[in-house]
Amino acid sequence: MARGGNGNVKKSEIYAGIMSGTSLDGIDAVLVDLGQPQPRLLAQHYLPFDDSLKAAVLALHLPAHNELHHAQIIGNRLAQLYAQSIAPLLSATGIAAAQVKAIGCHGQTIRHCPEHGYTLQIGNAALLAELTGISVVNDFRSRDIAAGGQGAPLVPAFHDMTLRHPDIHRVIVNIGGISNLTNLPPHVGTAGFDCGPGNMLMDAWIAQHRGEAYDKNGAWASGGKVISALLQTMLAEPFFAAAPPKSCGRDLFNTGWMKQHLRGNEAPADVQATLLALTCHSIANAVQHYCRGAGEIYLCGGGAHNGALLEMLRHLLPDCRIQPTDALGIGADWIEAIAFAWLAQQTLHGQPANLPAVTGARHPCVLGAIYPA
Repeated sequence: MARGGNGNVKKSEIYAGIMSGTSLDGIDAVLVDLGQPQPRLLAQHYLPFDDSLKAAVLALHLPAHNELHHAQIIGNRLAQLYAQSIAPLLSATGIAAAQVKAIGCHGQTIRHCPEHGYTLQIGNAALLAELTGISVVNDFRSRDIAAGGQGAPLVPAFHDMTLRHPDIHRVIVNIGGISNLTNLPPHVGTAGFDCGPGNMLMDAWIAQHRGEAYDKNGAWASGGKVISALLQTMLAEPFFAAAPPKSCGRDLFNTGWMKQHLRGNEAPADVQATLLALTCHSIANAVQHYCRGAGEIYLCGGGAHNGALLEMLRHLLPDCRIQPTDALGIGADWIEAIAFAWLAQQTLHGQPANLPAVTGARHPCVLGAIYPA
């Protein structure tokens, strides 16, 4: 139980949230109390993917022999890892599985094609419920797509509830594999959309050339020079000029897309610098075009730790105060997992959780499929 400022006792509502995104680095898992207006983070755990699992998931993004079978097998493997990520949360807090209302689990996206009316995340929610003894809510995107929406981004509704300021124009930028923003102008409705690639292309390039999972603090990119012509060619991709609502993923921004823009004689460090500039320019262009007057920008996701990226964004957006969401009391590494715990709560309460102005859906929808414990 928690006691409110007026002396009223507020009942705890414990949820777990699990997020594994397009970066394919691993699993972010949280346990949160959602019984109060602001989420209270009780515990967090990170479980990295090994190289074999990452390669197997990447392979599912392209048609291949017996891919349906492989998707189900990998989905089972993911469910087992998701369950493993829940156990340390319960152990750290002393909270029993029976006290957890539900797990909100995004699953692992292997196709996102709203233009064809579908999105696909794997992770076997039924097996996760069986392994943990906790109800699971997953498949959050499909209902929005069924209503004509993009099914993404979904976290702006959570940002609207937790990070909005009554007088300050804020923008929340999540930089995971893909970057997306939430526009929170005072006294105006919330908007949001995917900006383009976040860390995804940079991670792929450094893995290919240096065998490293990511460019820590943007150090390798900082040692290269931005290739202006390459940057402009990449920014000419029609997605960047398209008006919201819009969303994207590996179906568009993949290594094939990147390599089609290369001549083959570029210095690898210069390409990395250009990819970092692509992420920063696509974010800055979106802010300047759709978020005019913003005074504060808060970053979350893995990109929030990239010093070179932060420095470039501050150069491109000098009128904005830019810092991680930690400054608002929600850790940049955990905000998406907390958001999916909140989405699960919305589902169990029968409350809509999409924002039609963000996704383009025809109406608000209750999202998610429930797998009871």
